Amino acid sequence: MLSFGVKLLALAALGGNAAYAQTFQRLGTCPTLGCVFPPDQADFMPGQVFDVRVEIHAPLNGSEAFNNGAPDEKFSLTIQRVGDRAGPKLARDFWKCPEPGLEKWTFNYFEDLFAQDAKTPTVVNVASKAYRQVALYTPGEYIATVHYYNTQKTVAHWTVRKPTTPRRKAKNVLFFIGDGMTISMQTAARLIAHKSVNGKYQSLLQLDQMDNLGHQMTHSIDSFITDSANSATALNTGHKSSVNALNVYADSSPDPQDDPKVETLAEMFRRVKNGLIGIVTTAFVADATPAAIVAHTRDRDQAGPIIDTFLRGEQNYSWPGVRGVDVLFGGGAENFLPGAASFEGKDYYAEFAKAGYSVVHDNAGLQKIDKRKKALGIFSVSNMAKWVDRKVKTQNLKGQQNSPTGDKTDALDQPGLKEMTLKAIDILHARSKADKNQGWYLMSEAASIGEYKMMHVLDYHRALGELLELDDAVRASIAHLKKLGIYDDTLIVVTADHGHGFDVFGGVDTQYLHTAASDRQKRGAVGNYINSGLSGYTVAPGTAPTNNTVVIGAQGANFPVQWDPRYSLAAGVVAFPDHRENYTTAPNGPRLPAVKGQNGEGYVPNPADAQDGFGLTGTLPTNAAQGVHSLTDVAVYANGPGSEAFRGVYNNVDIFFKMADALGLATYKNTTSSGHWH
Repeated sequence: MLSFGVKLLALAALGGNAAYAQTFQRLGTCPTLGCVFPPDQADFMPGQVFDVRVEIHAPLNGSEAFNNGAPDEKFSLTIQRVGDRAGPKLARDFWKCPEPGLEKWTFNYFEDLFAQDAKTPTVVNVASKAYRQVALYTPGEYIATVHYYNTQKTVAHWTVRKPTTPRRKAKNVLFFIGDGMTISMQTAARLIAHKSVNGKYQSLLQLDQMDNLGHQMTHSIDSFITDSANSATALNTGHKSSVNALNVYADSSPDPQDDPKVETLAEMFRRVKNGLIGIVTTAFVADATPAAIVAHTRDRDQAGPIIDTFLRGEQNYSWPGVRGVDVLFGGGAENFLPGAASFEGKDYYAEFAKAGYSVVHDNAGLQKIDKRKKALGIFSVSNMAKWVDRKVKTQNLKGQQNSPTGDKTDALDQPGLKEMTLKAIDILHARSKADKNQGWYLMSEAASIGEYKMMHVLDYHRALGELLELDDAVRASIAHLKKLGIYDDTLIVVTADHGHGFDVFGGVDTQYLHTAASDRQKRGAVGNYINSGLSGYTVAPGTAPTNNTVVIGAQGANFPVQWDPRYSLAAGVVAFPDHRENYTTAPNGPRLPAVKGQNGEGYVPNPADAQDGFGLTGTLPTNAAQGVHSLTDVAVYANGPGSEAFRGVYNNVDIFFKMADALGLATYKNTTSSGHWH
């Protein structure tokens, strides 16, 4: 495990401080020596529970060296609701809570690349307090002020939003995440899976047919390029966070589990409405996007504690949230099997079973599961198999030794996103009917479109297959909800957490490319504008294969009949390592475009990948083996009660508030102040 100092530096290297535009930061959203979290510009749902952390920094050296490294231990925090005649109150009086104890620690960071090269870190001593489990109930503006070093202060302006609707509109929410999915990927997926005649499509993606279309901005709190953890935090809490952080504001303490937490939509739904919670993902279930439904940690890699949170709810500080999720489907058997990767070495299959969960390990078991019970389905070690490999190149499922039972056999009977989502809906619906119809919240993630999976490894065909599987799952879910008679009660939202800078810029004659003699000649296979031609992917039912195209057995409507036609797509991303490209589907499983070179030269093209392609010089530092996320905004689609709120352009945090409004989660209390301590 990395030391805290190294983790902080790794996190800081990915961001840029708004005040100084520097690469490395002392601490995100803390430009002064006094820090308060939640910081300036934070928004809250009325009654949403959260923690407040105050830190006073005293750098011992470096450009900010102050007070001989001795932090002020007599600082204070005041809270005031704007318009309240009583004026600011000490935090303990405002929330009527005990004064927390003083905490002290030391951390270090590099001020810039020159300091890093010279190995001269800045050492920072810290004095801190944390006010746990507080809430604000009255809509309006609040001012939190930290007073320190006699005359200095840091001010944070907070907003408690007034709900846009006075009543609950939706009984259920079905929230789809296409990890890394962008409009340009959807355009490419439509092209390869839907027939067009003279430039007009004869059928469309389900996403094309949703009732409402919006547009969300994805910046994190202290960097303009986000990762899946802090973007999922924004979507699930309405609060920005830092790279790698899940539903907390990243502080500088050595413990990644004690950072100031913010209640998630699922936790608030369970606490306020006694709602049911389901999680479906094609990743390992402790990955960032599924973990963000209920987990609270600065380090997204805390898989063991995250699995325990799925079962028991947040344990630190008796968090008043979920008692455990009702449905959990995905991969990641290594975190359930007893051993080093599981929490406290326990058998978490057994732990879930003891808590009353049905436990299944394959699609056959999933289809027979008891809909009246809570359910755990873990179908592989690590991430689940990709759609192209499950449906087309099925030989790639063999030899993986990834059985979720740990017996070293192959996980050959894995369900897809559609199968898992439909079964989760069935279970949540049955349990909701049996328990006074309190409703449910289900997050379903197509994880391998992007994240550190298919777009990251430049495996564009598999990424588009995952996107088409998501579209298929959305289409099937709408039909299933209508069949169950609950479509009109269910808000459906489909979006992404970030993008990958992907686009298609032409067509490519792969037969010519594969046989051309030199790299420069191979590049002549790429055709732009009129030379791009028409899609070679969609073949009408009953049409015989031509031009040496191998037609794989039909995989159902709305998918390509064949994945490697002669005339393929010339596509790429803006951020990539040195690699070779041949624009065809990697035959033996997901790509590995770059490998570690010799003599410290960093990553170089994988000699076993795209051997008949041409070389591309990377755009990333040579220590990067994969592509990375990009700045692009992403689309939001919505159907059902409350869906009209998702039109327009807005921040990613607004998605939380729109879903919370639809579920009627705002709560109010008659207290002598606007705040309350739980």
